[in-house]
Amino acid sequence: MKKPMKSFFTQCARPQGFLGRIMLRFMNFGHAPLTNWGLSLLDFQDKWTMLDIGCGGGATLKRLLKRSEGATVHGIDISAEAVAKAKKVNARALGKQVFVIQGSAEKLPYPDAMFDLITAVETVYFWPDLPNCLQEVYRVLKPGGSFAIMVEVLDGTSIWTEIVDGMTVYSPDELLTLLNSAGFTHTVIHRKKPSYATITCRKP
Repeated sequence: MKKPMKSFFTQCARPQGFLGRIMLRFMNFGHAPLTNWGLSLLDFQDKWTMLDIGCGGGATLKRLLKRSEGATVHGIDISAEAVAKAKKVNARALGKQVFVIQGSAEKLPYPDAMFDLITAVETVYFWPDLPNCLQEVYRVLKPGGSFAIMVEVLDGTSIWTEIVDGMTVYSPDELLTLLNSAGFTHTVIHRKKPSYATITCRKP
C-alpha cells in the first residue's frame, strides 16, 4: 500500500493532527453499523453509569446516553485529538452527563466498581498487554455489570495488520478465552455478517 494511505490508516491507533481529525470523522461514521448492532444486544437500564474505552470521536458516547435515561457516560482515549473531538460532539451534555478524559486502558483512572456498563468499539487491537487491560476493566466494573467488545477485524492474517502499525487482531474465540481468564462470566460471542462480532460478558 502506498505510504500516504498507510499513514492515514495508522491514525486508527492514535489519531493526531490533520489526518487524525479526518480519521475521527471517518470512525464516527464508519463504526455506526457495528456499534448500533452491538448496543442492541445489551439490556440497558435507566440511570446507568457507563464508560467507553477508546472513545475516539465520541459518537458511541452519544449513543450510550440515548439508551439510558438519566445516565452518566464517561469516555477515555489515549489520543488528545480524540478527546477534543469527543468533547465537541458531546458539547451539550459535557460536564453534566458526559465526561471525557485522556488516558489508557492500561491504568484506568476510575475507582473500583464504578460502572454498570463498559464498551470497547474497534479498539482492543491497540491495547498494550491486553490481559492486564482486561483486569483493569474488571476492577472498575460493578458486580453484575456488563462489558461489551465490538470488533470488525476478526482474523490475525487480515491485511489490516499490515496496513495499521501496532495493530494486533484477536479472534472472537481468543477474546472469549481472555475474558474468562480475567474472571468474567456469561461470556457470549455474537456474530453478524459480513464480519461483525460482539463479545459480551459480566462481572460476577
